Amino acid sequence: MPSEYQLHGRTKYNWSDTNALQNLRLNKDVPKPSNIPSGHALVRIRAAALNARDMMVVAHAYEAYPGPHKEDLVPCADGAGEIDTVGEGSKWKAGDRVIINANAWTTEWKYGSDIEMPDFHELGGKGALDEQGTLREYAILPDDQLIPAPDYLPYEELAAIPGAGSSAMHALFFGPQALKPGQTILTQGTGGVSCFAIQLAAAVGATVIATSSSDAKLEQARSFGATHTINYCTHPNWEDEVLHLTSGRGVDIVVEVAGASTILQSIKCTRLGGMVALVGFLAGGKEQDIVAPIIVGGKTVYGVYMHVKWMNEKLLQFMDEKKIRPIVAEVFEWEDAKKAFETMAKQIAVGKIVVKVGK
Repeated sequence: MPSEYQLHGRTKYNWSDTNALQNLRLNKDVPKPSNIPSGHALVRIRAAALNARDMMVVAHAYEAYPGPHKEDLVPCADGAGEIDTVGEGSKWKAGDRVIINANAWTTEWKYGSDIEMPDFHELGGKGALDEQGTLREYAILPDDQLIPAPDYLPYEELAAIPGAGSSAMHALFFGPQALKPGQTILTQGTGGVSCFAIQLAAAVGATVIATSSSDAKLEQARSFGATHTINYCTHPNWEDEVLHLTSGRGVDIVVEVAGASTILQSIKCTRLGGMVALVGFLAGGKEQDIVAPIIVGGKTVYGVYMHVKWMNEKLLQFMDEKKIRPIVAEVFEWEDAKKAFETMAKQIAVGKIVVKVGK
């Protein structure tokens, strides 16, 4: 019988508390889905990648990621696999390799358009609220939520792409300021979004300044595209180091993933008229007054609210052209999925954490 991971506890934890994994169980007795609707396909999921959001969901950390989530929810938004069977009229065929688009919302939204933005509960992000995720062997999904997978990548790397890769793509190229060759960006840490941002920016000929708490991680960041690196433990006022490296000008774009604890420093080291793309809030921190430096510097703080299907498609096209491979820190076997969550929560990895789905 197929199996899947489900939430079964309602105890709330801090999202980085690995005790939250008591809320997660492996159900080994799940019937294989049948009766595929028209325009849908049954996907045999081969790999699922973890995002910080997934741990927030498992922990029922509603202050970080809103809930509550349905009973027996299958977590995780990212996945890849192959088509098993199809419903009538489906554009797919058995054996097609696909990437699962993390959001069900597939409209042609783009920055500056007049399409109404959905609210949080309409985004339909997989593995949260009432939509089942990818930490399961089989899933029936609408045709338009699946994307053809490039042949040069294995399932474990394909699964690492959708959430982190599209978030980085959105931050750098599809917001109010698009990165251009010769410009400079700043990334924070070595999680999935930051690693993709380093790779994508380097591929277009931009200079990348990367920060981390670990010299070893920074050395790895250099290996896949970072030009300059800053250890923020050694240099707690790292914004001054950024200004020094840019001859006082500042960077064109900051990909901000930490949140309140670093946002003021990010704004300070952004050039006049530059942009801070606010992707995450992993570090928390105290409130800071950011109004004056934004106004005086004519700077933009842009919330990267979501990514949609066409962003994933553009990303895959770009990756295929440049033959970019996602940075995968570690791949865990199916029975070791909880260890995968533990590794992600400790924030010790460089790149994405991936779970092989099923035996």
